Amino acid sequence: MEGKSVIIKEIVLTYLKIALGLTIFAVAFTCFMLPYQLITGGVSGISAFIYYMTGFHASWSYFIINFALLLVGLYSLGWRFCLRTLIATFAASFLIEFIQGHYLTEIGPDGQEHLIRIIGDQRFMAAVIGGMLEGLGLAIVFLAGGSTGGTDIIVLTVNKYRNLSLGRIMLSIDIFIVSTSWFIYHDIETLVTCYLALFLSINVVDYVVNGARQSVQFTIISEKYAEIAQAINDKVDRGVTVLHGEGWYSKEHRNVLLIMARKQESRLIFQLIRLIDPRAFVTMSNVEGVFGEGFDKIKKG
Repeated sequence: MEGKSVIIKEIVLTYLKIALGLTIFAVAFTCFMLPYQLITGGVSGISAFIYYMTGFHASWSYFIINFALLLVGLYSLGWRFCLRTLIATFAASFLIEFIQGHYLTEIGPDGQEHLIRIIGDQRFMAAVIGGMLEGLGLAIVFLAGGSTGGTDIIVLTVNKYRNLSLGRIMLSIDIFIVSTSWFIYHDIETLVTCYLALFLSINVVDYVVNGARQSVQFTIISEKYAEIAQAINDKVDRGVTVLHGEGWYSKEHRNVLLIMARKQESRLIFQLIRLIDPRAFVTMSNVEGVFGEGFDKIKKG
């Protein structure tokens, strides 16, 4: 029963993270991108392009395009990923329609729908805020193992088999989509502003995702090495390797602990070491990448 309870909690936590990321993404798109006529990357950018050209609601085109691309995800990424993506697609479409229809749309004197600009005519600030929030929302969804759909499916498919930066893959796809804004406005200032929003979004994705995955290596020399190793194994749930060393000057045999952990776990590890042996000799260094059980999977170069 306890094992099932842990699994249920993990599933609930995963979907809560995805919901948070989707909410941030939807707010960024509908409040800061769409009203200011800024085309971003991904399916949201395509949906914005369609909306500006035809008036067709972005939430509807977002769902239709995602549904088509979801078939690709089902083949390449499996049904579990696609289940989360399907839920995310429904949720994102609903949030975009809800925010746009209930809070941002007003009928003008000409009888046409107009989107409210919540920060006035500050298009540059809208691009900055919207780009950063979009990147944050996407990163949270990615880290939870979900997807906002669309070109994210292509991004994660490539990243599954190739050890490439998520942001760089997104850039190669999205730069073309953003460039379509030229065909609507024929304005270099608008095009540059769209590129700014895209640049911010991609860099926030990389910063948040890579920061969460960053790993560190601990080297610990202590007479109480066994207690420290057991505590880290029990409290942090990380494996510990014991290396047999020898002091060159003293010729004494010493056991050295080698530990790989996530950076966010380093604080707890330091607390455990200080609690057990304040005189322990400890080094911590950042590592470029850690692959294997408990970390990232080894992918093709």
